[in-house]
Amino acid sequence: PPRTTPVEVRRSPDADAAPAAEARRLPAPREHGEPTPLTDAEGNEIAPDAPAEVVFGSTHTATFPRALEQLGASLLVTTYQTGHLIAFRVADGGLNTHFRKFASPMGLALNRGQLALGTKAQVHIFENQPAMIPRLDPPDRHDACFMPRHTHTTGDIRVHDLGYVGDELWLVNTRFSCLATLDDRHSFVPVWRPTFISAYAPEDRCHLNGLCVVDDEAKYVTALGETDEPNGWREHKLDGGILIDVPSGEIVSRGMCFPHSPRWHDGRLWLLESGRGVLVTIDPATGDRTDVGAVPGFARGLSFIGPYAFIGLSQVREHVFDGLPLTGDGVDRNCGVWVMDTRNGEVVAWARFSGGVHEIYEVVALPGLRYPEIVEPGADLADSAFVLPDSALTDVPAALRS
Repeated sequence: PPRTTPVEVRRSPDADAAPAAEARRLPAPREHGEPTPLTDAEGNEIAPDAPAEVVFGSTHTATFPRALEQLGASLLVTTYQTGHLIAFRVADGGLNTHFRKFASPMGLALNRGQLALGTKAQVHIFENQPAMIPRLDPPDRHDACFMPRHTHTTGDIRVHDLGYVGDELWLVNTRFSCLATLDDRHSFVPVWRPTFISAYAPEDRCHLNGLCVVDDEAKYVTALGETDEPNGWREHKLDGGILIDVPSGEIVSRGMCFPHSPRWHDGRLWLLESGRGVLVTIDPATGDRTDVGAVPGFARGLSFIGPYAFIGLSQVREHVFDGLPLTGDGVDRNCGVWVMDTRNGEVVAWARFSGGVHEIYEVVALPGLRYPEIVEPGADLADSAFVLPDSALTDVPAALRS
């Protein structure tokens, strides 16, 4: 593994300004083997030999669960390759990886108590409904329960990033090379496309992938090529990546190797140059890029808490990403989540998958939620639990109220 700086992460109002040298030292990170069983919506373990399922494993540094614990947070991670949404939570001082099954899950977006998840042909909307927590096992450990509330069928549009613009959900429609919203009548509603894209066609012309929302405005997107030809981006994989300013349509920065996950944090614009495995900042005025730190894998999926960046890593598929810097002989490639201190670019913790998981798309941090549950559509809890308005509860027998 990469060099891992053994520092204590701290949650405090001035954490961003605290010099890294002042952090309390920890013992050197060590790996913990953790078999990761799959569970159903009620938390019951699925047998390792259950049909159509795969048993996964993970290892992590001792600093990974400690970081989540001290930051008072959990993570949600999507892996379209195995079809799972994974919650990273701390339990009894260790790391709990909790799997939920979906069809090719990709982008995630959180808007107060609402969670959106893009999958192969649908967008699922969940609401955090704490009244359901007593139905969970164990109820005293959970602090959130995201219940399925709406499902919108988009068709296979290769949805990538999602983002809330105010209370409206926007999505990156990669197959049609545009940004879109949803309504009750249509598969999707196009609202923006790059100036070099001449038409809406399901041809993945530029591989539009990342969306950055700033102050309730869709502000930046990333794409892998400035091309109007079907799959034209594939001929410019090494340095064709671009960052676009959405309101103006102007290209802010060119020459990147597989840019993904543009994010606005702490007054700066960040993204992952995935093909190099590097977290970078970009000056929106000049397009100049500055490397912050490197990770050992195809970096995709980025979220922040204070000065810490949570970065998703994937093992590189040689037949798709041939020719990228990460595909060279002797390059260490991992799959998991790495935690980087953005003040010095040092890796402070990591959790690595073994077994079935090879590719990650999105990473979303949930500050203030330490142990959330995500209930799948069609699960027993979703079918048997009913959430009513307070005004209607007065007409429900007291014995039936939870």
